[in-house]
Amino acid sequence: MSKVTSDPIFSELRPRLVRLAYRMLGSVADAEDIVQDSWLRWLAADRAEVREPAAFLRTIVIRLCLNELKSVRRRRESYVGSWLPEPIFDPEDGDAADDITMPLMLALERLSPLERAAFLLHDVFGMDFDGVSLAIGREAAACRKLASRARAHVTAARPRFAIGKEQGLKLAAAFFTASRTGDMASLQALLSEDVVVYADGGGRVPTSQRPHIGLSATMRLHEQLAGIFREQPSQLIHYAIINGLPGFVTIEGGNVVQTTALQIEREKVVAIYCIRNPDKLQHIIGTVESGISITTNC
Repeated sequence: MSKVTSDPIFSELRPRLVRLAYRMLGSVADAEDIVQDSWLRWLAADRAEVREPAAFLRTIVIRLCLNELKSVRRRRESYVGSWLPEPIFDPEDGDAADDITMPLMLALERLSPLERAAFLLHDVFGMDFDGVSLAIGREAAACRKLASRARAHVTAARPRFAIGKEQGLKLAAAFFTASRTGDMASLQALLSEDVVVYADGGGRVPTSQRPHIGLSATMRLHEQLAGIFREQPSQLIHYAIINGLPGFVTIEGGNVVQTTALQIEREKVVAIYCIRNPDKLQHIIGTVESGISITTNC
């Protein structure tokens, strides 16, 4: 990517392009590939004809993502167990696009590709509907309807009671301690009655194939895990904001890297998202194994 860094326009826009592609595809590796392809098209473009580089490049990225989603959807249909988007970590630049949390990513996943594109371009990345129309090949009025339908679904998934970063990480630490020490009373006190546990192993490592729904099911799961944790203690790497939610990175069973993100409302955990699929953790496994602090984000 040395040529990319030599182009100041593309270098400046690249982080936002990666974020756009990631939010379309849910994959860091796929997003990086899409942006690399957009760089090749940027090289071939007649710069004299490009009035707004940001809009031009977002249009390229969206079109590439829409093409990629055809094959992505086929892969998702045969996915083993729960599918979750790859974990990303809290960016430090305060980009408005970072409002897309794990629950919102899952809400986006339920939209059609065009609805997702219209919503992201207009509501998240600030493109007007004429620009959205050019990007996805639909009339501006149709783009408004696509974005409106998407917005209704996404609004329902937004956290109703926001929690501060410091308080969120404090609760994540309490959750880690209670779950790993087998303190079931303290753990239960942290969970809501309708808590749900999602685990994504992709068929590569052992996980539950279906979500655990409700407090009773979640407590039974952690009672089973307590014995495993006693025999093979979790190695805590660090606490972090993961896909917009407080959580932590661990090594489980001696060699399985795992991210755990907690959706918290009214100081109760309402959803637990565990990612164990090594294919989704390649961008952080190397840093974990070498002991380097994880800074990957998009």
